[in-house]
Amino acid sequence: MGPKLTISPTTIHDAFIVEPKVFGDERGWFTESFNAKDFSEAIGLNVEFVQDNHSFSRQWTLRGLHYQMEHTQGKLVRVVAGSVFDVVVDIRTDSPTYGKWAGVELSAENHKQMWIPEKLAHGFLVLSENAEFLYKTTEYYHPQSEACFAWNDASIDIKWPLPVGIQPNMNAKDAAGLPWGVAPKF
Repeated sequence: MGPKLTISPTTIHDAFIVEPKVFGDERGWFTESFNAKDFSEAIGLNVEFVQDNHSFSRQWTLRGLHYQMEHTQGKLVRVVAGSVFDVVVDIRTDSPTYGKWAGVELSAENHKQMWIPEKLAHGFLVLSENAEFLYKTTEYYHPQSEACFAWNDASIDIKWPLPVGIQPNMNAKDAAGLPWGVAPKF
């Protein structure tokens, strides 16, 4: 039967693209979107998820770049309707990929997921008309320790796939993200 998961590295240390095996025929398809044993074996970590989140967003909505300074969260993220450009930024000062970013399109069609270890900033841009985004976390949301750095900081230079003339739709918190130089790091 072969492996149930394909794990591909990103350009960020310890962040991976996870592709579950999809079984399809003329009726449709089936996939095991998460299996704790297979996931732990594939990434080499014993991970316990404590919270599942589900968000709905309209096209060109940008959420992020978020992280928590305390109660740090590992995340397994995926899209179940539509598509997004998912981004992680390494804010671990002792990491070989500190200050680097990685992005991948996650969609309902490609079934890709991203494993985001603790102490990385995370955000996404909705590419489709609407998108539903699911993520499992290893720690509970702790708003008192949440931080956000600027999505468009030139020193990180994320290549968001925004069409010319389109400004992302953001809430006030995300629009006021801190510059990279003053945002807290690990």
